[in-house]
Amino acid sequence: MAKSNYGSDIKRKMKRDRNKRIIRTLVEVVLVLLASAAVAFLFFSSVMIQENSMSPTLMAGDRVFINRVVYAIGSVHRGDLIAYRGSGGTDSGIHVKRVIALPGETIQIRDGLILIDGKTYIENREFPNITKPGIAAEGIRLGSEEYFVLGDNRNNSEDSRFADVGNIKKRQIYGSVWFIGQPFSRTGFVG
Repeated sequence: MAKSNYGSDIKRKMKRDRNKRIIRTLVEVVLVLLASAAVAFLFFSSVMIQENSMSPTLMAGDRVFINRVVYAIGSVHRGDLIAYRGSGGTDSGIHVKRVIALPGETIQIRDGLILIDGKTYIENREFPNITKPGIAAEGIRLGSEEYFVLGDNRNNSEDSRFADVGNIKKRQIYGSVWFIGQPFSRTGFVG
């Protein structure tokens, strides 16, 4: 009577199936890691806040995450916290400010108040009256892809009120600041 190879065939098949599962799992892990890296690169760029111009919202030393894709698929809105590069291009540092006026609007700062197209702008948060209107004292008409930004620390911020910063062009915008990652005592979403 001939010996059957049935048992060894089953063992070989089980070993092949196990090897396929291991390879499939490794491929899935690599794909997840690559996808995570891509998402992290697009959505989780981070910068360290260097100054207190956004105080009390952001403080010097805070590490914030920046969504770099949001404005590629959507619009900048009034009140957004944006990260932008100075007029020096890609070699200049990243700054964070709040968008106050949008393309095509006229902004003026008079008697400590912000006027947009002649109407007083009421913000959702309490900010002090502005003591230094800078170039916005006379009114500024924004171009088609220009934004007027202010720091939340209104009387201690170098922002669009000053000629060396001026209006921020859409191409300068790096992304939207959305989360404080450090210090852990301040971790949370930014508003």
